[in-house]
Amino acid sequence: MLGRLTKIAAVVLVALVLAGAIGALWLRHTLRASLPALDGEIAVAGLRAPVTIERDGLGIPTIRAADRNDLAFATGFVHAQDRFFQMDLLRRVAAGELAALVGPAAVPADENVRLHRFRTRARRMIESAAPRHLELIHAYTDGVNAGLGSLGGKPVEYVLLRQEPGPWRLEDGTLVLLAMFLDLQDERARADADRGLMRDVLGEPLYAFLMPRGTDWDAPLMGEPYGDPPIPGPEVVDLRTMDGWSALRDTEQAARAAPVLRESPLAAGSNNWAVDASRSAHGGALVAGDMHLGLDVPNVWYRASLVWPGDDGQQHRLTGVTLPGGPVLVAGSNGHVAWAFTNSYGDWSDLVLIEPDPDDPDRYLTPDGPRDFERVTETIEVAGGAPATLEIVETIWGPLVDRDHLGRQRALRWLAHDTAAVNFGQLGIETLRTVDEALAQANRTGIPAQNFVAVDREGRIGWTLMGIVPQRRGFDGRLPVSWADGSNGWDGWLEPAEYPRILDPPEGRLWTANARVADGDALLKIGDGNYPLGARARQIRDGLRALGKADERDLLSIQLDDRALFLERWRDLLLELLSDEALRDRPERAELRRLVVETWTGRASTDSVGFRLVRGYRLFVSELLFEALLAPCRKIEPEFSYPGRQSEGPLWRLVSERPAHLLHPRFASWEAWLLHAVDYTLDYYLETGPAAVAALGEDGGRLPLSTLSEATWGARNTTRITHPLSRAVPQLGRWLDAPALPLPGDSNMPRVQGPTFGASQRMVVSPGREQDGLFHMPGGQSGHPLSPHYLDQHDAWANGLPTPFLPGPTVHTLTLTPKRGAESAP
Repeated sequence: MLGRLTKIAAVVLVALVLAGAIGALWLRHTLRASLPALDGEIAVAGLRAPVTIERDGLGIPTIRAADRNDLAFATGFVHAQDRFFQMDLLRRVAAGELAALVGPAAVPADENVRLHRFRTRARRMIESAAPRHLELIHAYTDGVNAGLGSLGGKPVEYVLLRQEPGPWRLEDGTLVLLAMFLDLQDERARADADRGLMRDVLGEPLYAFLMPRGTDWDAPLMGEPYGDPPIPGPEVVDLRTMDGWSALRDTEQAARAAPVLRESPLAAGSNNWAVDASRSAHGGALVAGDMHLGLDVPNVWYRASLVWPGDDGQQHRLTGVTLPGGPVLVAGSNGHVAWAFTNSYGDWSDLVLIEPDPDDPDRYLTPDGPRDFERVTETIEVAGGAPATLEIVETIWGPLVDRDHLGRQRALRWLAHDTAAVNFGQLGIETLRTVDEALAQANRTGIPAQNFVAVDREGRIGWTLMGIVPQRRGFDGRLPVSWADGSNGWDGWLEPAEYPRILDPPEGRLWTANARVADGDALLKIGDGNYPLGARARQIRDGLRALGKADERDLLSIQLDDRALFLERWRDLLLELLSDEALRDRPERAELRRLVVETWTGRASTDSVGFRLVRGYRLFVSELLFEALLAPCRKIEPEFSYPGRQSEGPLWRLVSERPAHLLHPRFASWEAWLLHAVDYTLDYYLETGPAAVAALGEDGGRLPLSTLSEATWGARNTTRITHPLSRAVPQLGRWLDAPALPLPGDSNMPRVQGPTFGASQRMVVSPGREQDGLFHMPGGQSGHPLSPHYLDQHDAWANGLPTPFLPGPTVHTLTLTPKRGAESAP
């Protein structure tokens, strides 16, 4: 009997192994079928003339077409070949349609975004597009669907999800750009909400201290640093009598339970700068840009070089990055003008306090009298489940989003809801020849508002904003206010001639890094969308000034600058506190001091324990101080989040001046409190539980003191650049994700780097000298895990290697030809 069972088991096992092998072979064959054709000839409907697609050794295409329409078609074709699933996710994220692809788990995310009704708005934007732009959008859309149809099988992700890819629609490219609005702007005006709560609960003096307009780290293009704010006196706030400090113990316990070291989220942004001909080594103006975004596989950008003849017989050539979903070159060079972006952090959304009609709660007051709320029902399709419905209540200003702590309803006014927010004006930059023309076109272009830095072949440089700018009336946009009587509101959009600009600055340099760039009237126009601290911008400015005459590699070196200048004074403070007396009978403090002294490299280097400990100490001091000061806000609104991106100003003022009325009464002196924060930092790294496990990867009992030396910055700053599917199914990560790498860099320095956030590309180029330009980006061109171009650009990006801006020699050539008998594109 046992022998028979053994034989049966053996037969079953062999059958299972064979079935598994056959299944694996079938899966591999199915997945390989969706790899794009890179050579040969494909006849497609929609072209007017043949197009060649030459790919280099990294899969970067140079597309040559007889006209701009065919070029748009072919751009859509290669995007769909290499990145269709990424494009599909972007349009679904913006439209609130993820659940239709992945099932019920995505319904909450869809509900959150569906509030904006972006598919409806995208259709209106397409309807209002200029006829010439609409031609290109039609051609691009046809190209996407042709590219998808050319694949021998559906893209990998749809095989794994057991879904079918849907066709690309005319408005989908607009949705992709609206997805960038969601990523780059405050789509719920949360900063306004949190600032409003702080002012109401804490009072104006303490609110003004905690929410300064800037600090002495500022390095604006216009004006000077604002300086750190003064500390309110004891007549304003005295923590010795304020019950907010009773929250200290709860704050410490909450922090210890956190799975990772607490820190303010890295602000979505970028670096860019320019030097004119007088400041360059070769006499041509240079522009540098590295856009900081969440890092995924595949990367957000797709490299390309686009070539076509102009009406004057001259050849046009665009090189740089595109965003899969549209025919536009986002950043790069046209041979005469080169440009780069950083997120502007102007104020692009406001919360409107709604005043109900005293006679009818279903109506609200407006400058034109009471009006009915408009109710719209949205249906969310759900794969494998019943559809969900969502009711959206609209006002003349925008949808209702929440109620404040006093129960008042608030509506959202966000420029992304306006038809003018996306107008495809960036297409107008493609053939411009001067920086003057580029700045003027930037002011007429609807995208998520960006700092636009451009240079031209004549060696000139300039800065302005690209994107529409609201004209506010009666208020500055920082706090929620009522618009009911007409004294507050938006009066349309800034005219192009009214935009702030800088052209040919006497210094010969320009720089932006998401921080405040202007003051005075220019700042009033742009508004304050909660600017990040100016430390990164200042380090870039000072780095440029130290260069003298620069070349491409010099500017790349600034992009890779990981010097920890921002933390130097915190290191000094920590070492000052750790005196001989403070170390007596305290071996843990002594070990911390030794590691800071011996391993501090002055950089956010992967081998430095000192950098990580100093950084952690500053974060814990910040957390413990501000959580206590803000406890009254948290008590009223548990979801409150301190929007203090300028918090370094008040924080450093407190630890430097050490006012008695803002000292926790449990401590005899500020020195004692700051040493308590040292011990708290040590406890974080040496106690077990989620915090210590995240820090050092161990569990069980208090960790031995020797393990503190293992807490390098690289152990914390290890990349987790993942594919969307592996985040849902981690077992796929080995196949789909980029390798985990410890990398240098941090937030308050030019080399911005976190585990899942950082430079989505780095570029340095001089128009007319593109052959000397530099470029790299994470990941690769292809979104197909079996492609050799899935991750083949990743090492150069991770190691900061200077690789060419232009595509290399041709390795593959694909020709698209018009299909006979097929109707040509319009």
